[in-house]
Amino acid sequence: MTTRPFREARVSIAAIAHNVALLRRLAPSPHLMAVVKADGYGHGAVTAARAALEAGADHLGVADVAEALELRAAGIDAPVLAWLLDPHGDLEPALAAGVAIGVSSLAQLERVAAAGHRPAVHLKADTGLSRNGAVEAEWGALLERTAALVGSGAVRLEGVFSHVSGTSADDDRAQLAAFERFLDALQAHGLEPGIRHLAASGAALDLPEARYDMVRAGIALYGLPPAPHHRSLELRPAMQLSAAVASVKRVPAGSGVSYGYRLRTGEASTLALVPLGYADGVPRAAEHAPVLINGRTFPVVARIAMDQLVVDVGDHPVAVGDRAVLFGDPAEGEPSAEHWADAAGTIGYEIVTRIGRRVTRTRA
Repeated sequence: MTTRPFREARVSIAAIAHNVALLRRLAPSPHLMAVVKADGYGHGAVTAARAALEAGADHLGVADVAEALELRAAGIDAPVLAWLLDPHGDLEPALAAGVAIGVSSLAQLERVAAAGHRPAVHLKADTGLSRNGAVEAEWGALLERTAALVGSGAVRLEGVFSHVSGTSADDDRAQLAAFERFLDALQAHGLEPGIRHLAASGAALDLPEARYDMVRAGIALYGLPPAPHHRSLELRPAMQLSAAVASVKRVPAGSGVSYGYRLRTGEASTLALVPLGYADGVPRAAEHAPVLINGRTFPVVARIAMDQLVVDVGDHPVAVGDRAVLFGDPAEGEPSAEHWADAAGTIGYEIVTRIGRRVTRTRA
């Protein structure tokens, strides 16, 4: 008999493969980048990268060079782009490993070029998100210097990109127009853009004109909808979060439960203790979120603690060691990460990415 971990985040390779195929169909583009930053949105970067590449993705995206080097150390040699630079970090190991660098300013371009290895760069334009990326007033100087460095062979221009806000159709189209102006500016400086990419999961699904040469699959890769109106899509959640019930006790009416006694039982009931808490990434605010035990869904009651939460199972039979599923695939009758996000007043992205290191990751 195989014993499952006390706390477990089980990651489905088949679900990731399904989501890649679905995105290829719904948001066709010559290339698909699987974004595996933040440890693969909590699913395991190496696991997610391998699953996505095997299913048809051909590029990988990460936030920083340390995440890129983790993929290279695991033997993954697919194209990798890192776009958030430590101003004091050493770029040489990543460039030696063939990692492409996202460049958001003239200063970053000079720094990357000076590191040697004839690096591949993706120039990022700020088209209105006001995060990283060069603003329009800086494009001329950035592109003039890029043209000189490309001409001398010091750097290779592998791509150009930006990111949309998903605020509204009008806002996204305004950013699309700004990106087109950036492409025109590149042409005016005699530069070939390489791979053009603008759309992450939401824009890839909603704005066909934004797909260009590559779409970046982030949250949709893991089966969570980028926005509420995507919940009807056939995305398959890739993570199931569960734990073994650690304690079961019958309590009389009027019993206080957990810190602050936010619940006092109205009648005699059975309480199941689940060893997952906010130290494991379960949001403290998610009181009343659903938990599946033995085929039935019960509510979290009382305040979620650092290491544990309490579920009121009423008179239903639950025993120590039974599996409690916080979220997984609704198609299997399990609560979803979106249910937990709604209970906590947040988004599904946060629910899966914050799962802590005490939770054992396994592959299904």
